[in-house]
Amino acid sequence: MATIAFVVHHDRPDAAELARDTAAWLEQEGHEVRLTDEDAAVAGLDPTGHGPEQILSGLDAVVSLGGDGTMLRAVAMVAASEVPVIGVNLGQLGYLTEVEPAGLRHALARFLSGDYAIEQRMLLAVQLDVVSSGSVTATEAIALNDAVLEKTPGGHTVRLDVEIDGRFFTPYTTDGLIVATPTGSTAYALSVRGPIVEPTHRAVLLTPVSPHMLFDRTLVLEPDARIRITVAGARPATLSVDGRVLGELAVGDSVTCTASEHVARLVVFGPRDFHGILKAKFKLGDR
Repeated sequence: MATIAFVVHHDRPDAAELARDTAAWLEQEGHEVRLTDEDAAVAGLDPTGHGPEQILSGLDAVVSLGGDGTMLRAVAMVAASEVPVIGVNLGQLGYLTEVEPAGLRHALARFLSGDYAIEQRMLLAVQLDVVSSGSVTATEAIALNDAVLEKTPGGHTVRLDVEIDGRFFTPYTTDGLIVATPTGSTAYALSVRGPIVEPTHRAVLLTPVSPHMLFDRTLVLEPDARIRITVAGARPATLSVDGRVLGELAVGDSVTCTASEHVARLVVFGPRDFHGILKAKFKLGDR
């Protein structure tokens, strides 16, 4: 018997329907299905009372039903335990997802029989240090795509000081800075003309957003590089990690990013054709 968890897109009825149908099939086959109470409510299933620890205990895989955003939530949930994640594409882009909805039962049957491979993706460890409140507080998070420190909505540019490996690099006057993994190179960083990097590489990318300075290039750094970004001006900045807002930073507050000791483990059922995915997403011709 296997134990499978589901993470469900909260605004897609087809994701809820697929969760109900697949959960019923798995349980008929003698497997255990787990969802958080929030996801169970979205899927129209009875609440299980499972908290994060109960969800993760003895878990064999988590199935993400949605788009890349749902996939990011699933990876964050299991990052520290490195549980394999099966991505089902119910979204628009689908850079991260592997399975189409009609093929989910077949994919799960293959997974349960051991007919699959694991693709490892680098994760970022992100630490937010707040000193502006008068007492020092630290918050930690994990990112598969990126950590973004940027001006508050409707605000002006922010002044951000950057250190790399403990040495001051340069101040940025900018709309924001993106610290991304190779996986995240096709997310927000791509929209500000950052480089596209094979997602299985290990590197840390530092990309400015609309900088008010001549130096506007992405830095591609070693995976063990330690990037510290400090708010240096009077204007505040907002930190988001994989799209989740962690808080607003004032002068003196900082964010530190480096490669996590954990990796994301994505289930694949054959070689992933990253170049083919790029051609399809960007509608590139063969000739």
